Amino acid sequence: MTKRINRRVAAAAAFACLLPAAAWAQADFPNKPLKLISPFPAGGTSDVMARMIAEELGKQLKQPVVVENIGGAGGVIGTDRGLKAAADGYTLIQTGVGQNAVAHGISKSVPYDSNRDFIHLTQVHSGPNVLVAHPSAPFNNFQEFLAYGRANPGKLNYGYTPAASGHMAMELLKQTASTCVGARKENCKPLFMVGIPYRGGGPMMVDLLGGQIPVMFINQDVALQHVKAGKLKALAVSSLARNPLYPDVPTIHEAGFPGFSALSWSGISVAKGTPKPVADKLEAALVAAMSAPAIRQRMESQGFVVPQQGSHAYTGFVARELDRWPRVIKVAGIKEE
Repeated sequence: MTKRINRRVAAAAAFACLLPAAAWAQADFPNKPLKLISPFPAGGTSDVMARMIAEELGKQLKQPVVVENIGGAGGVIGTDRGLKAAADGYTLIQTGVGQNAVAHGISKSVPYDSNRDFIHLTQVHSGPNVLVAHPSAPFNNFQEFLAYGRANPGKLNYGYTPAASGHMAMELLKQTASTCVGARKENCKPLFMVGIPYRGGGPMMVDLLGGQIPVMFINQDVALQHVKAGKLKALAVSSLARNPLYPDVPTIHEAGFPGFSALSWSGISVAKGTPKPVADKLEAALVAAMSAPAIRQRMESQGFVVPQQGSHAYTGFVARELDRWPRVIKVAGIKEE
């Protein structure tokens, strides 16, 4: 009997030696700090989201999650850098509307495919853009804005940051407002405005507050303090449902353009090829992190929506956004700068 047991132990040990080292590494993943690449400069909404989820994810995994900001090319450079790291789960990538949907419509040289080259683990946030105007603008609500723009073609300027979600929201609005598909008859008139490009949201907001430009779309969290202070007028929000922080501001969907939606969003992904047990563990930890009351309270207090969680939901969402925005960009004739 003893000899048989010894033979079994020896066989098991021999089999264990045949297992690849990666299998053992996956079993105790993670056993060292992780990195989350945020492909934008520090201080913006994307960076804030990255640091918020990194802190909570670190608690779930019992390892530090360090945020590294790698900006450039609208998020493409940092995203590509993350994909080129080892696909072992220790490098997470903050994905989002700019680098994973809009970029594919603007540039033919994006070095990755947002559907095929990622494992999308979960969406972190979505938030509407708000159409805001300077107090001196000759319109006080969305319908007056449309009427003025149509009555004065080419005379109404708006600010935009190229390829940002606010830029896409305005292009979608111009296209939607100039067609009759899904719109009421009174809304089937062209809306021709002149866009003024800015290098970033900060300078654009300064000019809007100063009255140099009359109107623009901007993320709801950025606009809120100025709307509350009476320095800006909120005309409409770009989500399907009204935003809790802007309860009296109509959606464009309900203002005559059914189905209109243009959101800012982000999520967490890893490179394709990451072992499934590792990806599954990361997904579960992220879903748990996003369920933390502190995160939900913090996000909702700034008007963000916590979307449906998990890899399946996020993968489908990215695919739909990747289908939508390149079509809008093609119709608008937007070219790479």
